[in-house]
Amino acid sequence: MTAQPDHHAGPVSHPPMGTLAELRAAVGRWGFPGDVAEFERELDATSLDDLTRVREIVQAYRHRVLLRFDIQGSAALARSAADVTDELHRKIVEAAGR
Repeated sequence: MTAQPDHHAGPVSHPPMGTLAELRAAVGRWGFPGDVAEFERELDATSLDDLTRVREIVQAYRHRVLLRFDIQGSAALARSAADVTDELHRKIVEAAGR
């Protein structure tokens, strides 16, 4: 997983995720299927001395929870593979015609 920036302004409308315990709870409730096990597996495989990697993992899973609270993010996740394939095909055809 790649770390994503935490983009939220204004009042917090998502669960608290300021500690590992809060993040675990949020991932368990709002994450995607399998996220809790994968989160724990990634943390268990990482040395606590590798603070950069620990931060990347935390940011990635915080981002996954935040996607569930973002209207555009949720809509993008709900798109079917066929819909995305059709859009990419249209864009390739348009680009080729330029």
